[in-house]
Amino acid sequence: MSPLDRIANVSILKQHDVDKLYKVETRPAPGASDQFCFLVRPRVRTMRFIADIVNADKMSGRSRKYKIIFSPQKFYACEMVLEEEGVFGDVTCDEWSFYLLPLDEDIISMELPEFFRDYFLEGDHRWINPVARALQLLNSLYGPFGKTYGIGRCAKMSYELWRDLEEESESEGQGRKPEIGHIFLMDRDMDYVTALCSQVVYEGLVDDTFRIKCGSVDFGPDVTSSDKSIKVLLNSQDKV
Repeated sequence: MSPLDRIANVSILKQHDVDKLYKVETRPAPGASDQFCFLVRPRVRTMRFIADIVNADKMSGRSRKYKIIFSPQKFYACEMVLEEEGVFGDVTCDEWSFYLLPLDEDIISMELPEFFRDYFLEGDHRWINPVARALQLLNSLYGPFGKTYGIGRCAKMSYELWRDLEEESESEGQGRKPEIGHIFLMDRDMDYVTALCSQVVYEGLVDDTFRIKCGSVDFGPDVTSSDKSIKVLLNSQDKV
């Protein structure tokens, strides 16, 4: 399941004139629509895949409209790849500022699995801005935070950028009664152990066995005793 599935399922998208859906790794059929809309993460390899589709259409003389929507934001590196591949002028780009996804009544996630690799392994700071924007969104929704605590370089940069954003704009949450008392920002490299420990709760067992993605789990035919798989949303109200 992707974050989009939590917001708009296939039937809702079709009600808004979406003809067919394809995964990014799947090349659309040759006779598909005259308009392609790519809702993607800002990744270089994804830009090269899109560029291959556009260039293939140009080689065959096929004319289409292409729109790329980056979520949570577009990066300069992606635009450079499109330009290098010679398709920047053939596509229009936009952003979907999607920073927070509610997985349960008391759990909100940014759903950025690439953050750890990009920042802590490759030294890429581009995800700092989305984190700061997410803090700004929380502040506008739930009112000013009581106190903010942080440990680690990434936490410090995220906090400082968030404060700069707050100073530049009049936050909608300033007049609200605070609903969040404390915010804790902690770099993952300050505590690897917690993430590597065995999960000793039932949902942890489900995650180890089937993998929980975006707050849901897929049970295959070997579990459902049928020819079909089922997808179950996991939250405090689920039957699992």
